[in-house]
Amino acid sequence: MTGRLMLLDTASLYFRAYFGVPDSVRAPDGSPVNAVRGLLDFIDRLVRDHRPARLVACMDADWRPQWRVDLVPTYKAHRVAVAHEGAPDEEQVPDPLVPQVPVIEAVLDAIGIARVGVAGYEADDVIGTFTARADGPVDIVTGDRDLYQLVDDERDIRVLYPLKGVGTLQLTDEAVLRAKYGVAGRGYADLALLRGDPSDGLPGVSGIGEKTAAKLLAEFGDLAGIMAAVDDPQARLTPSQRKRLTEARPYVAIAPKVVRVADDVPLPDVDTLLPRVPRDPAALEALAARWGLGGSLQRLLTTLGE
Repeated sequence: MTGRLMLLDTASLYFRAYFGVPDSVRAPDGSPVNAVRGLLDFIDRLVRDHRPARLVACMDADWRPQWRVDLVPTYKAHRVAVAHEGAPDEEQVPDPLVPQVPVIEAVLDAIGIARVGVAGYEADDVIGTFTARADGPVDIVTGDRDLYQLVDDERDIRVLYPLKGVGTLQLTDEAVLRAKYGVAGRGYADLALLRGDPSDGLPGVSGIGEKTAAKLLAEFGDLAGIMAAVDDPQARLTPSQRKRLTEARPYVAIAPKVVRVADDVPLPDVDTLLPRVPRDPAALEALAARWGLGGSLQRLLTTLGE
């Protein structure tokens, strides 16, 4: 894959659209379409401002993969709406957003924007694998800081983090990460693992907050270096730090696989080139009429045509 590749953390963006666009934006039959139209506006702005050669809408085929839950049972547990035996759990999603997701998927497909989700994996893992395979620069658009771990100046991999809509983006490179967190991209996963992340149900190491985690990583290099220091009486750890890290060994041993995004997802063969014209004009016209997509869709099609 050559040319700048843009990877969308699609759920992150349509959640932002849902909460950022008034629910008075509705289809002709009165159904809310604020997330649909908001996402189309987001994509339009992203393409206009950043002109990627390739674009992929990455999806959560499984928002809470069982293999992660098996390692850390609290993983996203507080976000489960309905648990299922032998099937993916259902996530808590606002009722008016639920029916908009299939519409989003249908519209993206009709436009011809590549849409990829892989069974057993989160969108983060799809993004991680596309990034690992990319031959050129990559822009990752997400409101999820977990993906900061993929930032790599040497490979020109950035995270575009929405601060307000997508009109105001934080272009996150390694300088931004060092200034804000004291680590480069590779170190962010270790920082998150030590600090913990309540939004994902990751406990972290008790008593090790973000600043302490950053100091330990600066002193010992990475998670492996920190844990080696626990066994070294000469290492500069406080008694409290040594005790807490020792007690956290079981968690530290398994959490990396949970926290780090996968880079070996079996991706389908898809055309990631930015479409210039709709793949299925008739289907798109029907969707536009049914859901009242109006100016949001037309602006995006105009931008793609340019």
